[in-house]
Amino acid sequence: MGWLSRIFNFYLDASIHVAFAVISLLLITNLYLNILPDQHLILFVFFGTIPSYNFIKYGVEAKRYILVKNSYHKQIQIFSLIILALAGYHFFFLSYAVWFICCALALLIGLYALPVSPKHKNLRNSGILKVILVALVWTGTTVIIPVISSAISFSWDICLLMLQQFILILVLLIPFEIRDLEYDELHLKTIPQRIGVSQTKNLGLLLSLIFYLITFLKDDLSQLEIIGKTILFLILIIMLLMTHRNQSKYFASFFVESIPICWLGTLILLESYI
Repeated sequence: MGWLSRIFNFYLDASIHVAFAVISLLLITNLYLNILPDQHLILFVFFGTIPSYNFIKYGVEAKRYILVKNSYHKQIQIFSLIILALAGYHFFFLSYAVWFICCALALLIGLYALPVSPKHKNLRNSGILKVILVALVWTGTTVIIPVISSAISFSWDICLLMLQQFILILVLLIPFEIRDLEYDELHLKTIPQRIGVSQTKNLGLLLSLIFYLITFLKDDLSQLEIIGKTILFLILIIMLLMTHRNQSKYFASFFVESIPICWLGTLILLESYI
């Protein structure tokens, strides 16, 4: 079983799992907006997510973001470079408008990981601003990019979908924020550090309720979306109730990040019955 464990850990550590989560949210946007999937866009987002996340996780610890001493991290770095080349290939099949959005998101990722000047830390060390930035990047990737790619006009419903996606990511980040209490320095002023674990979970419950209620503000609301977001709302509640400071090793990095994947699978099954 040792080799299976190593493969699974590499799957998580190399950000392959989170890439599937991002793609799941993008495909859910396509499903709700009746957008035909663009193969090059899907593959670009999938391949682009992996090196982006690995750069954030490991690059900031490497000397000049290139030299990696840890052999395991070196393997992830080589893997990321190969995947980055695949992302670059599919990038050139996208429209100029998508290129512009991707560059804007890449800038946000850079601000998250890199110090803006020798005297200033990166936004990764900015507590609450950090989670807002992550939610913005995920929302841009999974809603704005597919909308721009399909040349759909931004309507009231699409704006609400963007707001819901932003709130959803904030909720999904809460288990990670609580897990990292053990490692975060006090000066970061993260949400759990500011208000405590219980109040952070209560905030997550409130955000989950807001996420769900926004659904009913839409002009064009399908039965599939009502049922799907009701199921997701219940899953978020269960996730928050199960979230504790002393989590299992894979609770956040696997089970929480599996929620978008499971949600997509649920919607596909529901669509065949509705």
